[in-house]
Amino acid sequence: MATLSRYFTAIQQSFQQFFRQFFRQSGDALLRQRQAAFARRPRRAALLLALVLGWSLSLGWGLSQVSAQVSSPVSQGAIAATPEIGTVDLVPERLQLGQRLYLQNCSGCHFAPPPEVMPLQSWAAILQTPQHYGTLITPLQDPARLIMWNYVRASSRSIVQNETPPARFSQSRYMKALHPGVDLPEPASFGSCVTCHPAAVDFNFRRLSPEWQEAS
Repeated sequence: MATLSRYFTAIQQSFQQFFRQFFRQSGDALLRQRQAAFARRPRRAALLLALVLGWSLSLGWGLSQVSAQVSSPVSQGAIAATPEIGTVDLVPERLQLGQRLYLQNCSGCHFAPPPEVMPLQSWAAILQTPQHYGTLITPLQDPARLIMWNYVRASSRSIVQNETPPARFSQSRYMKALHPGVDLPEPASFGSCVTCHPAAVDFNFRRLSPEWQEAS
């Protein structure tokens, strides 16, 4: 009996030693896996940080270019602070930077017409093509183009289905809708606009000539 007892005791000790070694090895392997996973995390975090930093620098550079463009001199009347409201529609603060870009880029050769006189589809073509009524221009690049586009999109209206977008504001029904009861000259031009809107060069279309002020 004593021999049998020692035999079973030896077997039990062998099993205990086996399982202790087995769990120790499994635990070491699991610990190594976790250590490797933790070692990879800083690399992933560093890569993510580098991507975010690169994106932030690109965005900051783009906005600095927009600020530089807006800060350059343009028509004094177009940007002068004045309590008089001359735009067709009120311009909310979030779109005023786009309006300033619009005035700067569209008032160099002629006064900037209000976006309301042309449909959205016409403006999309005008802002994207380098051919500008017989003159070759450099289209505005993002992010300045996008900022200006948001202003134009909020100020203009869309055409109905199957309607051909007008290429000039003299062909636009929105131009006619903004002048009810007015016999517009054919064709309407920037020069004819100034006849009734003497402050058009200052982007003020509410100030009318004395003749029309009396008529209104």
